[in-house]
Amino acid sequence: MKSTERNNNFLIQGSILAFASIIVRIIGFIYRIPMTRIIGNEGMGFYESAFQIYNIALILSSYSLPIAVSKLVAARNVNKEHRNSYRVFLCSMIFAVSVGLIASLIVFFGADYFPAIINNDPDPKAGLALKVLAPTIFVFSIMGVFRGFFQGKNTMIPTAVSQIIEQIINAIVSVIACYWLIKNYSASASVAAYGAAGGTLGTLLGALSGLLFLVFVFLIYKPVLNKQLRHDKTGHRESYGDIFKVIILTISPIILSQTVYHISGVLDQSLFGHIMATKEISAFDSTFLGNTVVGQLYSPENRRVLYGVYSSKYRVLTNLPVSIASAIGAATITSIAAAKGMGDDGLIRSKVHVAIKFNMLIAIPSAVGMAVLASPILKLLFNDGSDMAANLIKLGSISIIFYSFSTVTTSMLQGINKLKIPVINAAISLLIHILLVFLLLKFTPFSTYALVIGNVVFAMVNSFLNWYSLSKYVDYKQEMMKSFVIPLISSGLMGLAAFLTYKGLYIFTERNAISVIIAIFISVLVYFGFMIYLKGIDEAELKGLPRGSKIVKLLKKIHLM
Repeated sequence: MKSTERNNNFLIQGSILAFASIIVRIIGFIYRIPMTRIIGNEGMGFYESAFQIYNIALILSSYSLPIAVSKLVAARNVNKEHRNSYRVFLCSMIFAVSVGLIASLIVFFGADYFPAIINNDPDPKAGLALKVLAPTIFVFSIMGVFRGFFQGKNTMIPTAVSQIIEQIINAIVSVIACYWLIKNYSASASVAAYGAAGGTLGTLLGALSGLLFLVFVFLIYKPVLNKQLRHDKTGHRESYGDIFKVIILTISPIILSQTVYHISGVLDQSLFGHIMATKEISAFDSTFLGNTVVGQLYSPENRRVLYGVYSSKYRVLTNLPVSIASAIGAATITSIAAAKGMGDDGLIRSKVHVAIKFNMLIAIPSAVGMAVLASPILKLLFNDGSDMAANLIKLGSISIIFYSFSTVTTSMLQGINKLKIPVINAAISLLIHILLVFLLLKFTPFSTYALVIGNVVFAMVNSFLNWYSLSKYVDYKQEMMKSFVIPLISSGLMGLAAFLTYKGLYIFTERNAISVIIAIFISVLVYFGFMIYLKGIDEAELKGLPRGSKIVKLLKKIHLM
């Protein structure tokens, strides 16, 4: 009975964090819309350039701290070693302050040089956004220790609430600061760089807000913690030196895994900046860029605009469904670790099946819908009627499926303690990705399309390698019909319905917003209608959803079930 209660609590805590992740990602998506409109494609090029460098510095310094601290605190908390778990917190805080401060200083003082070295960007203000962003590494390091400590104490609420506060402040400040800086530096040749700095200011102040909330919660919790320390009767005391060693050993594989998985963005931007600087502008890029001549070399501004379209439109739109699918699967993934601890291989396989199917139920229709309605969605969100942005999304929308699959299967492999396998799989995918992107940029006129193709191939290779690894280590055989075939058929019919609905409404109303919104609403109904009709979702699965029994009754009344 106690074991069941612990597992249920584990799922509840995972669900809280998953729900918070969905809210955070939706807010993150929404505020980028006005920000992109304010600072434009070039400004987003500066913004994304700063974030690519910041993300690597964050991963190398402190990104892994919440996971590492939570594991180490939880392991001691189970045995009621409260003094040892508090020592883990103190050592982790010393580590975070030291490493976070060093990383922040390196990024701040190197901000003027990194864009030129990595992205081949000579603009003297190219590092402005990165300078504003640099202190966030230090703030995030400290915040990561607090989050990990509370998660180790088996409560996700402080982490979840702090994430939401952080993102709300980030959204408000980013938009206001972008607008104010663009307005006040409109006469500057580097106005786009100032606008990007406004966006990164929001990230810094958002992180500070999240940290202040966690400090407040910690101060409230401190009397309870002091009581736990007084009642700790365990005789074993770990030395601070041993704890530091354990922290480093725990963090290292996580850092390696995250670095391999996220470094592709920096490498893409570096390859794009250096190779495109040596090439002549192609005919279709000239049309998009305007005021350029076919045959002249791509200028730094041209490269920033093109990369800004790729990063702020294609990547943002395709990452949203991936983020939601991954967050929804988080609660299931946490239970895989619990099943592994119990040695229940059958339960592990069941959880793997549920997580993959649930992700595919979201990812496949998202990919089809994004491809079919790419141009109308871009017009609605970014007032962008260009063919380039729409074509990038149409070409790369399939990456939504592969990234959803590779992300969730990476977490599963980590859940069964195969930490090295996702690193190896990601490294192989990265090597193929780099070679392909280099060849396409160097020897074809594809420019940003080369980045999209490389993005798809990376996720596709990683997905198949993870799939093979799961079948090997969990003896898992993927069910195909309900997880892939029926969702693909339903999504295809949904895509046709979306296209016809949008075209018909637009001809009748000539209003893009109304046509898109209604087309999306109709698409959702058509997709789930066919999923139920084709028995891709059964009665038991529907009853597991909120108000599932009422949904089943309604479907039976209209003879869909």
